[in-house]
Amino acid sequence: MKTSIEEKFCEFYEKWVCQLEEYLRFLVQDYTHESDYENLVAKMTTHHKNYYKFKWAAAHEDVCAFFSPVWLTPFENVYLWVTGWKPSAVFRFVDSLRLTGTGLVDLTEEQVKRIEGLRMKIKMEEEKVEREMERQQVGMADRRMVEMVRYMRHGGGGGGGDAVAVVAVKGLLSGLEKVMKMGDCVRLKTLKGLLDLMNPKQCVELLAAQSMFHVELRKWGKKL
Repeated sequence: MKTSIEEKFCEFYEKWVCQLEEYLRFLVQDYTHESDYENLVAKMTTHHKNYYKFKWAAAHEDVCAFFSPVWLTPFENVYLWVTGWKPSAVFRFVDSLRLTGTGLVDLTEEQVKRIEGLRMKIKMEEEKVEREMERQQVGMADRRMVEMVRYMRHGGGGGGGDAVAVVAVKGLLSGLEKVMKMGDCVRLKTLKGLLDLMNPKQCVELLAAQSMFHVELRKWGKKL
């Protein structure tokens, strides 16, 4: 049975993906004026920001729901990295578009150099998040948590024992919320960093590739 937060986010997420698919129809079109590309980039940026704004508000109420999201299909869950997509994966879209000649063919040598620099920085940011996630997981077995489990196992309950348990669990949940936001910030930094290095048309080509993968992954997940 879904919690109230899971119900709320399931509804939000389904609408968010539907809107993404609607935007995708415009992302794959060709435009004459640069302002058309700029407007699309602005809409997509706002769309992504709205997702994280809603996510963070919901996660503050029930962060555990985002580490085992019921709104995603099992196929989508396979690709999860700390409650979302792995930032470095976006660079694969850049590589794929260039290699297949389907987009970003006009990237300059300077742009490619700066993108590679960003790739290295994001890799280090990912490793920092992974270390923090590992620290949180190891923390579950620290002395306070073990003592709490031992206390409850031997019939503890009420009074100070419950207070200790509440403090320990709150600390754990706070740590999970922290690492989730760290991951999300790297995702946002990656997307913004790449968009800042590209012209509007290139931005749209990258956003189209990322959005198409997202939408198709969900469709396949529902079929399996």
